[in-house]
Amino acid sequence: MKIWRELLGYVKLIVIVVVITLVINNVVLINAKIPSPSMEKTLMVKDRLFGFRLAYGINLDLFGYEISEKFKDPERFDIVIFKYPDDESRLFIKRVIGLPGEEVRIDDGKIYIDGSETPLEEDYLKEEWTVATGPYLFEVPDDCYLVLGDNRNDSWDARYWDNKYVSIDKILGKGEVIYWPLQDIGKIR
Repeated sequence: MKIWRELLGYVKLIVIVVVITLVINNVVLINAKIPSPSMEKTLMVKDRLFGFRLAYGINLDLFGYEISEKFKDPERFDIVIFKYPDDESRLFIKRVIGLPGEEVRIDDGKIYIDGSETPLEEDYLKEEWTVATGPYLFEVPDDCYLVLGDNRNDSWDARYWDNKYVSIDKILGKGEVIYWPLQDIGKIR
């Protein structure tokens, strides 16, 4: 009997650990691996990171019941993990540039918001932007975002997509922490 009680205790512990792990992986955190240089110098190829699924709210489908609650909106320059608008089976990670309702103009490698004459300050870019520098004009719909990679010379982003904008309900989380490689552990900037 004592052995069965001890075995049952281990089984309960394993079930609790599995349930907690599933909740963390499906509700709280999203694990991502960077497959391409599109976000360099911020995120390097093969970096592993955690995104926070609850950064902007809850958007879950549990057993056919949708639970949705918005906490806050993504902000310009946030790094977000989302379902790629042209193929939602794929996940992408990019930087938010255009917010809902904004007009974003790209001209000669500079970004201008809502007719401003002053371009966005983009000190996170990998290098001088020389490929596909514009002109582009994006009119960001309500509840959508315009996202671009940090390595504009080598990024498959909204400039090339058929569906240019990422809907808020397709954003899965905010990129927060690099955990691999060990020498790069830290908060994403």
